[in-house]
Amino acid sequence: MKVFRDYIAGEWVEAASGKTSEDYNPADREQVLCKVQLSGAEDAEQAVRAASEAFPGWRSTPAPRRAAILRELWRVMQDREQDLVRSITLENGKTLPESRAEFLAAIKEADYQIGQGWRLGGQHLPSEQPGVLCYLTRRPLGVVSIITPWNFPLNVACRKLFPALIAGNTCVLKPADFTPMTAALLFEMMDQVGFPPGVVNLVTGRGSVIGEVLTGHPAVRAVSFTGSSEVGLAIAGKLAGGRTKVQLEMGGKNPLVVLADADLESAAEAAALGAFSCSGQWCTSTSRAIVEAAVYHPLVSMLTRRAQQLVVGNGLDERTTMGPVAGPQQFESILHYIASGTDEGARLCTGGRALTDGALAGGYFIEPTVFAEVAPDMQIAREEIFGPVLSVMQAKDFDHAIAIANDTGYGLASSVYTRDLEKAHRFADESEVGLCHVNMPTAWKEPQLEFGGIKDSGRGLPEAGPTGAEFFTEHKAVYIRYFAEGD
Repeated sequence: MKVFRDYIAGEWVEAASGKTSEDYNPADREQVLCKVQLSGAEDAEQAVRAASEAFPGWRSTPAPRRAAILRELWRVMQDREQDLVRSITLENGKTLPESRAEFLAAIKEADYQIGQGWRLGGQHLPSEQPGVLCYLTRRPLGVVSIITPWNFPLNVACRKLFPALIAGNTCVLKPADFTPMTAALLFEMMDQVGFPPGVVNLVTGRGSVIGEVLTGHPAVRAVSFTGSSEVGLAIAGKLAGGRTKVQLEMGGKNPLVVLADADLESAAEAAALGAFSCSGQWCTSTSRAIVEAAVYHPLVSMLTRRAQQLVVGNGLDERTTMGPVAGPQQFESILHYIASGTDEGARLCTGGRALTDGALAGGYFIEPTVFAEVAPDMQIAREEIFGPVLSVMQAKDFDHAIAIANDTGYGLASSVYTRDLEKAHRFADESEVGLCHVNMPTAWKEPQLEFGGIKDSGRGLPEAGPTGAEFFTEHKAVYIRYFAEGD
């Protein structure tokens, strides 16, 4: 069985503890995929030191040359597409088409940020003084810690690593406990490309053990985290008032609003896609469908049928259209929320059970679940479930739908389905989210636009787009007198 070690200062090294953990397939918990290091604080400190020592050389490397190295990594990733896709499915549980979609998203994110190597710059501004040149520029921060989630182990890593590196920073990456293999494969490719030692470093292990070093070490100048709001806000509180920059992409309770004039087939398709793709384990998943009263019952019927048509199974089977949830904690948490919905009086339209028979007996499979008659104060309407559970809520009219949609502590993504141009624009203005859609699924994203939430869904500059690299820099204003008056 393959054992992935930490990657520090250009070498694969064993953790000081000598301990490892096993990476399991959520579709078959008897299948051990690989072993990874259980790193400790000493290993994390070693990685930070390596990154700190590598920073002066990487910073002084011209951005177009940094881009050339990253472009070579981009090519190697494409050569090994099948390895990465299979890894995502094996350790996350996604279907193969979903893993391919993640791979393609990662490639697009990387491609955009590589292009920033030729666009990094500042702004030339006029001075009120004769003979003075004024300009703004940005410079890299130094060592940055990147903490990635299990639901998009490749895409989020690329969305953070590529802009950090193109901006001239050195990186320490800690992947999620559930999905270390995909990160290790990516670092194998980095090793093949030949980054200067220490520019990229990988440490695996428990966040409770190594997180203190990765977020609190004095040499760490920025932390980019994707994960739960609870953990992210704890990081923000700990670092508040310090010099370490924080970028947090956290949870969501994303609404898809369907108005009476909407194309109901398109709306139902988008809601089902957003609710059940990746087993509902997207931060941008559609968790709530808020439907105007005139079309409420027809839409509930459509969503119920779509959920019942899904084929739950091992993601490696091309016939499967929804895989398992990612692990035992997710499994138990989702079932708890389903029980809560029933107890609080929501109507269970379909699903709601763990699937444990036959080929599904060894995995963490849950039926795609639709609840109707969900009230705004119910637990399933307010808390992030992060599983294949869709709550359908009724709104009296457009204003009521907006009020329900915004009645949450989260603010990541939203969508409205309507043919009314005025209401579409009003929704875009009034929806309290960082990503807003009209007649599109809540999860849609393109690499040239920023990605991040507001309220308890995000902190700091958003990822991707122009701010992807900007977050990993600090500004400098420069004044140069090149002649004095009278010369």
